[in-house]
Amino acid sequence: MFRLAAAVVVGLALAPAAAFAQTKASKSSGYDQLSLFGEAFERIRQDAVEPVTEAKLVGAAIAGMLSGLDAHSVYISEAAFRAAQMAASNDVYNLGLVLTIGNGQLVVISPQDGSPAAQAGIRPGDVIFTIDKERAYDLTLGEAEQKLRGPAGSETQLTLGHGTGKPIDLTLKREAFKFQTIVGRVESENIGYIRVAGFDGETQAALAGAVDDLRQKIGSKLIGFILDLRNNPGGSFDAAVAVADAFIDKGDIVVVKGRKPANIKRISATPGDLAKGLPLVALVNGGTAREAELVAGALQDNRRAVLLGTRTFGESSVESVIPLPGHGAIRLTTARFLTPTGRQIHGKGLEPDLTVIPMRLEKLAPGIWRREADLRGALKNTDPIAPSSKPAKDPSLSTGVTPSVATIDIGSVGDEQLSQAIDVLHGLALMNGRGIP
Repeated sequence: MFRLAAAVVVGLALAPAAAFAQTKASKSSGYDQLSLFGEAFERIRQDAVEPVTEAKLVGAAIAGMLSGLDAHSVYISEAAFRAAQMAASNDVYNLGLVLTIGNGQLVVISPQDGSPAAQAGIRPGDVIFTIDKERAYDLTLGEAEQKLRGPAGSETQLTLGHGTGKPIDLTLKREAFKFQTIVGRVESENIGYIRVAGFDGETQAALAGAVDDLRQKIGSKLIGFILDLRNNPGGSFDAAVAVADAFIDKGDIVVVKGRKPANIKRISATPGDLAKGLPLVALVNGGTAREAELVAGALQDNRRAVLLGTRTFGESSVESVIPLPGHGAIRLTTARFLTPTGRQIHGKGLEPDLTVIPMRLEKLAPGIWRREADLRGALKNTDPIAPSSKPAKDPSLSTGVTPSVATIDIGSVGDEQLSQAIDVLHGLALMNGRGIP
């Protein structure tokens, strides 16, 4: 007994010392790594065949650190950061492209509705090979975005991997365009169709206005709403939460998960439903990304809408832009969001309840279409959900071919997915006893 007690006392006495030693070793290891960095920095500065400034070396080092994390963490140089801040001025315009980097390639997530890029027929999944005849390969995201900005009326030339054929050349003119995140219209005389193209500070009010306007136009014949989230590349996180909340009366909307287990935040719905209980169909596809997937996941998990279309892009990272005064900024992935039931979207996407493939639209060849899971350094999806709880698998996945829809085709006369959504709403109306006038 004495020996056991003595061993316990000795163990307790040694525990703080061991912890201190471990902390000291960790610090020592950190200092060793910084010493290694300093040595490499000095050798490069002194011996590189071409002279290089210290500022350029430090910027490259920061960019290298971030590029080793994931596909979305990037260093934004001082010039690029300044240009991004100036982009809101009246004389600086972009092409309306929302981009990502995949395996060193510049990939289109989706063009914004009404933008020069959308009007030119650029599609989700297109790969940009050159910008003004300069290779886009291995550009950082910030550098690429900066190259695409310019004065109103100026032109830029792009070479794209577009569809199954050879790369194509496009010349686009930068011009002002009104990006309307919400557009509503009447479909089939008794359905409210609402195009949700993105999320910004005006989206919540615009959505409420569109629903009110459709109610006045359709009156008592109204049987439900179609929310079109296709080719929606996301936008404001808070605005997306507000859109989902608008149609969900109670329950969770999204779960935000940080690095530490304690950093988990649940955002719940507030009472009220803009649709007043009428059925919803949400249209999704491979261009439905980021915050648009937040909305789709919330509607699906709360059984508030039928998801129709094809699998979504699969990106749910939350990035923070952290300024480095006098040295640009870093865009760092600090969290990811999950659906209300805890399903991870990242790297997988959401599979629709009803898969509808637009057969008459062009299909992209395998290897050209990119989703989040295809990107270099993509965050891993550790979703433990059992197979039985997942929606039916998108049959297009087994073919190796994924359909791409041009933004200008969305909501057009030949839009097969919209036509199917109208049929589904009519069926739901019959089931609910409302009938079809």
